[in-house]
Amino acid sequence: MSQSLYVIKIGGNVIDNPEACSRFLKEFSQLSSLRILVHGGGKVATQMASRLQIETQMVEGRRITDQAMLDVVTMVYGGLVNKNLVAQLQASNCNAIGLTGADGGIIRSVKRPVKTIDYGFVGDIESVNAEQIQALLNSSLVPVIAPLTYSSEGLLLNTNADTMASATAVAMVKQADVKLIYCFEKRGVLSDPDDDDSVIASLTPDSYASYKATGAINKGMIPKLDNAFAALQQGVSQVIICHAGELRQAVAGSAGTMLFSA
Repeated sequence: MSQSLYVIKIGGNVIDNPEACSRFLKEFSQLSSLRILVHGGGKVATQMASRLQIETQMVEGRRITDQAMLDVVTMVYGGLVNKNLVAQLQASNCNAIGLTGADGGIIRSVKRPVKTIDYGFVGDIESVNAEQIQALLNSSLVPVIAPLTYSSEGLLLNTNADTMASATAVAMVKQADVKLIYCFEKRGVLSDPDDDDSVIASLTPDSYASYKATGAINKGMIPKLDNAFAALQQGVSQVIICHAGELRQAVAGSAGTMLFSA
């Protein structure tokens, strides 16, 4: 399979930094391969909620999405953030189309069941419509996907962007040679979270387990890496975690942390 497809996820902390975001989008627009951009939300939703006098509730770093907060994240993620990214890509001659999971029915979820915590209108991904995404790519469009999905009941659901990127990459493996890249504010996975130069060049499941056991890899990096290794096990050919400003180097294999399935 000769056609390469990059599914690239950009983190919210980069979106919050206009200069870093602009640099990333210029590099992204210059990639010659087929590509999909999945983006997080950043702090804009929290700021907008505050302006609207809506309280933000977080549990273990995850946003509780009641009806009022769902309205906010729909406006911010699906509107303000998504369309600003699309506009900047258009200015760099990258013909992008902004989407949520509901548009074209590309990503469907189920509302997360209540266990110990009621997360509200949060979606767990059920299916990805690879044929519809491929149709967009065949039309020379670059999908830019906001962290919102939809349910079979017609609900919009706030959905983790890392998970959306991983699920999209896995769904596209029958269409192309898929490579998944997570771009954020660090230069890769760090062996010492306080030392930005302590980038781990490569990770296997065994070395990942060792770093977790020592506590070197912890907190929010664990679900990101769990998603990444799951993608490798399901046919994604390459996963890289890198700094948003080193996208081209990461594509060339000279930056970030590369993950291997064994």
